[in-house]
Amino acid sequence: GIVFAHYGPVWKQQRRFSHSTLRHFGLGKLSLEPKIIEEFKYVKEEMQKHGEDPFNPFPIVNNAISNIICSLCFGQRFDYTNSEFKKMLHFMSRGLEICLNSQVLLVNICSWLYYLPFGPFKELRQIEKDITSFLKKIIKDHRESLDVENPQDFIDMYLLHMEEERKNKSNSSFNEDYLFYIIGDLFIAGTDTTTNSLLWCLLYMSLNPDVQEKVHEEIERVIGPDRAPSLTDKVEMPYTEATIMEVQRLTVVVPLAIPHMTSGKTVLQGYTIPKGTVVIPNLWSVHRDPAIWEKPDDFYPNRFLDDQGQLIKKETFIPFGIGKRVCMGEQLAKMELFLMFVSLMQSFTFTLPKDSKKPILTGRFGLTLAPHPFNIIVSKR
Repeated sequence: GIVFAHYGPVWKQQRRFSHSTLRHFGLGKLSLEPKIIEEFKYVKEEMQKHGEDPFNPFPIVNNAISNIICSLCFGQRFDYTNSEFKKMLHFMSRGLEICLNSQVLLVNICSWLYYLPFGPFKELRQIEKDITSFLKKIIKDHRESLDVENPQDFIDMYLLHMEEERKNKSNSSFNEDYLFYIIGDLFIAGTDTTTNSLLWCLLYMSLNPDVQEKVHEEIERVIGPDRAPSLTDKVEMPYTEATIMEVQRLTVVVPLAIPHMTSGKTVLQGYTIPKGTVVIPNLWSVHRDPAIWEKPDDFYPNRFLDDQGQLIKKETFIPFGIGKRVCMGEQLAKMELFLMFVSLMQSFTFTLPKDSKKPILTGRFGLTLAPHPFNIIVSKR
């Protein structure tokens, strides 16, 4: 794929194609706004069904975020009641959790452990099999219905490019196996990370009503109660943006980024790092470093604002990583987070159920950092 693949010519080709194709379908552009706003209507509808009763927001948020990446990659969204879609999202979440199980991690040392017919090994193999089947069926359907003159989504574009490459040269890296791995990367990474970021936002708003009220006031002043938010509103909403950034700083959802590898022998601050060394960047420690952040464990959005209330950009704020392997979906994630968060705040006030235990804020560590399950109550504004 493009997340964990080795750095080299093939990775460069695949990432360049993936990035330009996703941009063609709206990645990081205002043209994608209507899809996100349209998806929010379903979110609002689902949340309102609960009235004043507590509910777990995870399934609703997960469905919505996944549908946005599905519309880019597969050219379709799935109804929230679609049992197969719900099952895939559950498998994906569970699979990411299992991946950091202490027993499963031993697979990196003894690969044969993966084939053990019991426990988390068996469960992970079944999850992989089911997700593979789901994604390969989508590719098969696209291949059969492909309109050469009118490609609808990422898969269509990849299939067309694959055919072009096949005509021009025989040793192309573009093939259906690689397509499968890429859409698997996009489907999983594009769903789980932003879902968890948005859930953390809702949790921190529920725990900090004073901050939530300031966000409400800024939305009321800049957008009003009825108009749908737009990315163009961002520049006039520094407090809201600072709030999102502070949630991301405290809960960096990919705390150990993705593994990198040295392409040559290098020396860093007196330490020699041999070629081929796996390097794991600890983004969590960067975002909690007391030498950089005052009271780093406190939730304080104003740390991202100057004396005039304008946004401060800090080079040590790197929730999407840095360098050549910076998260390819950064612009999409920022867009989704802002538009979904503002839409939710514009429509609702979020509170925790009375007498509920204070949620654990350490998070559940898998490949991503997810909040522990929590219930919220929404009140229509």
